[in-house]
Amino acid sequence: MNETDRLYQTTDAFGRVPSGLDLVVSLTGFSDAGSAASQFNEYALGALTSEPVAVFDNDVLLDYRARRPIIYFNQDHVSDYSPAKLQLSLAFDDLQQPFLLLTGYEPDFRWDGFIAQVLDLMDQFEVASTTWVHAIPMPVPHTRPIGVTVSGNRSDLIESMSVWRPHTQVPANVLHLLEFRLAARGADVSGFALLIPHYLADTEYPSAALAAIDSISAATGLILPTDSLREDGREFVSRIDEQVAGNEELQRLVGTLEERYDTYMEGSALKSPLVDSEGGLPSADEIAAELEKFLAGRRGGDERRPEDWR
Repeated sequence: MNETDRLYQTTDAFGRVPSGLDLVVSLTGFSDAGSAASQFNEYALGALTSEPVAVFDNDVLLDYRARRPIIYFNQDHVSDYSPAKLQLSLAFDDLQQPFLLLTGYEPDFRWDGFIAQVLDLMDQFEVASTTWVHAIPMPVPHTRPIGVTVSGNRSDLIESMSVWRPHTQVPANVLHLLEFRLAARGADVSGFALLIPHYLADTEYPSAALAAIDSISAATGLILPTDSLREDGREFVSRIDEQVAGNEELQRLVGTLEERYDTYMEGSALKSPLVDSEGGLPSADEIAAELEKFLAGRRGGDERRPEDWR
């Protein structure tokens, strides 16, 4: 590829990327209910060790009038200018396992060119698998676990995790195109559409970011720290529950959504993680023993207390 045709600039870290890493992708833009992608991006770049490998050209890919950069106005002058960033980074999880991380905004222009160059980068690094996340609003209650629709060609993830498998036409985002191109190549790719309560779609819902992390971990085996997000999630849900308790209309809404959710899940082929191999519920002692075994085997700082599983 001619260097003048590139949509990105490489950094000094480019030559230090090991081959055969997994790629994780999270872009903000069209579908980001609960601010799942934007929260994950902020968390990943802030909580993980990472360094940019390739930085994409805003002047070619971004519509500035649709997504204006942020400036800081200090009384009588502009003291800071913060442009958007779309970049590929080399990152490390809690166990110092390296992986590639593509974060930032969904390009407004040059989708085919952008995807072609992402694929070129993936070929250069011999990427082993690709996992991407986004979030859509759904009529589901916040009192139930966040479900996902899994797409791609990882049948193991689809069978074990995908709670909603519609036949439908929907507007695409650029990562649908990436998944489509990768699947045509026969490359491992999985996309997770997080199903976020529609009445929380316009909020920064910490549980949405947690669901993104859990999905990425399930697909890649990466261990990502979540303690601060879990604490934020508990506080957020507590405030929502207080609002619901004080409003009869909200109580009816959530109650109706809970009934529909439970009825739907009763007919789902997905088994609860608390159901044993014979379909029965384990005893309280068995659950406690399994939880103690799990916590004893945890590595790093992501120990979860029993109340985190509620």
